[in-house]
Amino acid sequence: MKKLFEINPDLDRKALAHRFADRTRVQVRDVLTDETAREVQKILLGGTKWGMAVQAGDGPGNDPQSWRLEEVRTPEGAQAINDAANAAHRASASGDYAFRFAHYPILTAVQERWEPEGVHELLLEYINAPQFLDLVREVTGIAHLVKADGQATLFAANQYLGRHIDSHVAEGWRVAYVLNFAREDWHPDWGGYLLFLDEDGDVIEGFRPRFNSLNLFAVPQSHMVSYVPPFAPIGRVAITGWLRDR
Repeated sequence: MKKLFEINPDLDRKALAHRFADRTRVQVRDVLTDETAREVQKILLGGTKWGMAVQAGDGPGNDPQSWRLEEVRTPEGAQAINDAANAAHRASASGDYAFRFAHYPILTAVQERWEPEGVHELLLEYINAPQFLDLVREVTGIAHLVKADGQATLFAANQYLGRHIDSHVAEGWRVAYVLNFAREDWHPDWGGYLLFLDEDGDVIEGFRPRFNSLNLFAVPQSHMVSYVPPFAPIGRVAITGWLRDR
């Protein structure tokens, strides 16, 4: 039986910790063994029931909206998503916060028993296992991280995540993570980069959605996922979420 999730034993954890301490963010390349990274990629690309997540504005009444795959496939769901996407585009055009991307909310799926004992539930267990949490604790220097949530994300053509800061520190959010399993040939022209910005809106660092890499960054800090253009292929997939101290 093939292994599903195994940390690469050859990571230079001290060097990674030094970089995180210096910049409050780091990309850990080749974070899993190659065999298990390919297994996760196969699950995300071929075995995930992608729904949609959209938000248009961050004011009162502009909460994020989510649709399951079963809803996406109905005429009513498709219309609702189209309306929400148009609203998101208008919000972005006015400089307000918005996003639009495909997702599968793993934690919600586990809590609501969408696919009992399914493979995504197992992935969430691995992300909360000592091997992964200990790696993150060692790299970030935050010893009291106790758990992680997670969702699978797919940024396809015309999708993006607007600039924001992840300010939910009061809810226990300490470190955001992105486990990238994008196509290995992901080209810069295809967008989908994790970008960090300063107070003037200038990009100060950016991470390509490199296959088998783990992005870690302390929150809050200003960041976004750049727009994926219409000519980009399907393949910018990841598991994302926050590591918490409670």
